[in-house]
Amino acid sequence: MSAVNAVNAPQLAHVDDHCIVAIKPSGLLSVPGRGPQGADCLWSRVQACYADALAVHRLDMSTSGLMLFARHPVVHRDLSRAFAQREVLKRYVAVVHGQLADDAGEIDLPLAADWPHRPRQHVDRVHGKPSLTRYRVLGRDTAHDTTRVELEPFTGRAHQLRVHLLALGHPILGDALYAPPVVHARSPRLMLHASALRFTHPVCGQTVRLESPAPF
Repeated sequence: MSAVNAVNAPQLAHVDDHCIVAIKPSGLLSVPGRGPQGADCLWSRVQACYADALAVHRLDMSTSGLMLFARHPVVHRDLSRAFAQREVLKRYVAVVHGQLADDAGEIDLPLAADWPHRPRQHVDRVHGKPSLTRYRVLGRDTAHDTTRVELEPFTGRAHQLRVHLLALGHPILGDALYAPPVVHARSPRLMLHASALRFTHPVCGQTVRLESPAPF
């Protein structure tokens, strides 16, 4: 492996003959974007090691954490169906501005594209799609006025966690799209990490549980 490839080699949390789980860094695309500048992404880096890798889902460019790949089309179909039927458990860790009042709860607010401000999403109680996030407080930092929270999205809408926390009055630190400038400036990256993934292996049928500690 060349020096450049070694630098870009993906961090892998799980590899077998049927699926791969890699840890995406914040700031890296999940899949290719537009133009030559969008060629570098987690998928291309995983394919450099495993040419048969197929992306099953995506993370926002600013979000880090666990991302699942299939190694052949039948497995890709089965894992994609599991995501669509909400059979895959995903948990995230975030650091948000302010002190959440409740130790746990649900955010049940419909979301839709904010067309004049794409790619932003917003709460739309008339045209929005049902969106549900469960949360649990992991710790409060009164000195810095932040809360560390675990998030479980029951649905998988675009920017769901970021918009739901904003609607709750607690934007994520470092969020360039949704946080007020003073909250955006509090972190050089979006403080959101896909920390846990649980799914049924599509071939052997066993439950696969993976964790990745938040790097913040």
